[in-house]
Amino acid sequence: MKKRARTKRPVPRAPKHARKPSRNRTDSLGIKSILVPIDFSAHSRNSLKYAVPLAKKFGASLHLVYVVEPTIYPADLGFGQVVLPGVEEELREKGTSELRSLIEREIGTVVKASSAVRSGNPYQEILREAEERGADLIVVATHGHSGVEHMLFGSTADRLVRHSPVPVLTIRPKPGSK
Repeated sequence: MKKRARTKRPVPRAPKHARKPSRNRTDSLGIKSILVPIDFSAHSRNSLKYAVPLAKKFGASLHLVYVVEPTIYPADLGFGQVVLPGVEEELREKGTSELRSLIEREIGTVVKASSAVRSGNPYQEILREAEERGADLIVVATHGHSGVEHMLFGSTADRLVRHSPVPVLTIRPKPGSK
C-alpha cells in the first residue's frame, strides 16, 4: 500500500499589523497638537493639569490661547456704541504676558508650548486658532454654570463641543471650587 503525500494547507494568518502588538497604542490617535483655551480663571488653569500629561503621553505640543472680547460701551447722546481700542490693546498685552508666565510656571520644559492672544467671540476665535494651528484635540474647562447663569452667559465649552471639527475634552470644575 502506497502512502499518499500530504499537502500542506495554508494556515490563515492575521495581517502583519495585527500580529505585532504595538509598543505605543497612543500613536493610533495621531494627537500631535493640543489647544488649551485659557481665561486665567482657576477652572481654565485646572485644565492644564490634564493637558500637560496628555501632551507628554502623546508626544504632542501644547498651544494656549486667550481671547479678548471687544469692550463695547454704550455712548451718550445717541451716538451708538463705542469701542475703546486702548482697553482692548492693554488686555492683549496683559494676556500675552500672563500666558508666558503661565507656560513657565505650569508647563516649563515638560512639553513644547506656545501661546496666542486673539480678539473676538471666544468660541469662534478658539475654533479659528485650532484650525490655523492644526490642533488634533481641544482641552477646555467648563465653568459649571447652570440654570439662569448658563442661560444668560451661555457656554464657550458647549459651543466648542457642538461646532469643533476635532475632539474636545471638557474638564469639569473640582467639587466645591467656584
